[in-house]
Amino acid sequence: MTAYWQTLRFAAAYWLLSPRLLALMLAARLVSNVVDVFVPVASGRLADAVAAEPRALGPALAALGAFLGTVLLFHTLRNFVAFSVCHVAAHGMAALVRDAFARVQRFSADWHANAFAGATVRKIARGMWSFDSLTDTLIFGILPAATVIVAITGLLSWRWPLLGVVVAIGIAFFLAIGVGLSLGWISPAAQISQALDSAVSARLADSITGNQIVKGFAAEPREDESFAALVAQWTKRTLISWYRGSTVGLLQAMVLIVMQATLLGCGLSLWSEGQMTTGDVVSLIGIQGLINGYLRDIGEHVRNLQRAVNEMEDVVAFAAAEPEVVDAPGARPLAVTRGEIVFDRVRFSYPAARKPLYEDFSITIRAGERIGLVGASGAGKTTFVKLLQRQFDLDAGRILVDGQDIAQVTQDSLRRAIGIVAQEPILFHRPLGENIAYGRPDAAPYEIAEAARLAHADMFIERLPDAYETLVGERGVKLSGGERQRVAIARAILADTPILVLDEATSSLDSVSEFHIRAAIEQLSAGRTTIVVAHRLSTVQRLDRILVFDHGRIVEDGSHAELLRLPDGIYRRLFETQMGGSDLIEEATIPAG
Repeated sequence: MTAYWQTLRFAAAYWLLSPRLLALMLAARLVSNVVDVFVPVASGRLADAVAAEPRALGPALAALGAFLGTVLLFHTLRNFVAFSVCHVAAHGMAALVRDAFARVQRFSADWHANAFAGATVRKIARGMWSFDSLTDTLIFGILPAATVIVAITGLLSWRWPLLGVVVAIGIAFFLAIGVGLSLGWISPAAQISQALDSAVSARLADSITGNQIVKGFAAEPREDESFAALVAQWTKRTLISWYRGSTVGLLQAMVLIVMQATLLGCGLSLWSEGQMTTGDVVSLIGIQGLINGYLRDIGEHVRNLQRAVNEMEDVVAFAAAEPEVVDAPGARPLAVTRGEIVFDRVRFSYPAARKPLYEDFSITIRAGERIGLVGASGAGKTTFVKLLQRQFDLDAGRILVDGQDIAQVTQDSLRRAIGIVAQEPILFHRPLGENIAYGRPDAAPYEIAEAARLAHADMFIERLPDAYETLVGERGVKLSGGERQRVAIARAILADTPILVLDEATSSLDSVSEFHIRAAIEQLSAGRTTIVVAHRLSTVQRLDRILVFDHGRIVEDGSHAELLRLPDGIYRRLFETQMGGSDLIEEATIPAG
């Protein structure tokens, strides 16, 4: 039941976005349901008027007018509810999906690394449409059924107490079977089915996104087989859930048949004793049909309610989850005037790690300094950049930018101050110009073109039929690796941030393009603090300082020439491996001039 109340409280916040309309809609729904109960009563009065002796047209026409007026009032109110619920549901769905998107966007990089994008998309979309289903089920299903049942039970108990008892007992059995079995028997099966539904979406997204790899290894049959096995699991579990729902429906139908027979049997007995008129019997037949319709549907409504609650659980969980990294109370925007970066006795460990990667880690990068980070994979270079962006919070210590603790400034202002060119640049399936201007969406077309020129991206962009309006495909799949890299560099050039991070920014370029890009990067990095993460040492040779990482520690710190002079240095060994020998070392250490 906890999940029900959590979901209903969550949904109520979106229904209440239109409070006045919601109140009018609920009032109209309640009144229309009470009016619906009086339709068979009005038909009974019409039957009595027609059967009365001597025959008189006036009373019959009056009874007909009352009957038609009741029917007209019911349909008028019901259609007002139908139009109102469209507004309430549509605006609620729009707000829900906006909030879910905004929430997920702000989850940590670690959360996104561990979540399938396809499954996340499926959960949000499913939650949005389940909100619509929940709204319809409550407004057109559960609420009308509950109102009609209470009204009919009260009416029959007032006129014929025996019939009221029969209806009350039948309804109690019906609801006990429906609600009890839905919660205890159908719900667990539905939750397993829903989890497999998300897994199917995740596998689809994973395989389709990696289609080039699939084709490269001729793995289509293997992917087909793996996906078919997952779909088979989903089919099995979904059928179990559906079969259980159908079984509950069968049991409820049996209860309805017994109640219907008992109700009409008792009614005929009362008629034979003179306690009911012919019109009352007609009314009773209409009432039992009304009960049968509402109760028969309520079983389906309960199952729909259960399904909607289950399918909204993920977006409810998103709303309840606190982002791992949040702005501190009273956080202020970061003001970067120089670009000095200080790591002050930092300790940090990843959530699943047994020991810290950084322990008492300190380093100062002076304003405008160009720094290279080198070292083996896993040495801590990428973590350095992630902590600077505050993608994770520290276990201890501080990181300062121009003397401001980044834990005390807003994340938005911090990340706007840092331009990133990643090793594997991500582009949106949007026009090239929009991708380049992502860091400065108000940039003029000539500024976008100039950034592309500096990044040597204009050469291939201008050859495209639609130039800067060309759609690049999902994650930029229509472009080569080098072309994506140049677009990412153009994006960083245009953003013009005071701090620049280049993570293997030339790794996907050919030697000619790399030569041009390195020149552009030197121009871009002039006068601004620049951090270059590199495995290819040719990228860092002309930087001011090079920091050599090893297991979360800086073991060497100096210029390219200074580090080459260290006889057993890690940097020297890496350089020898990449450049091929000590002769080049000697040449590299000879002073220029």
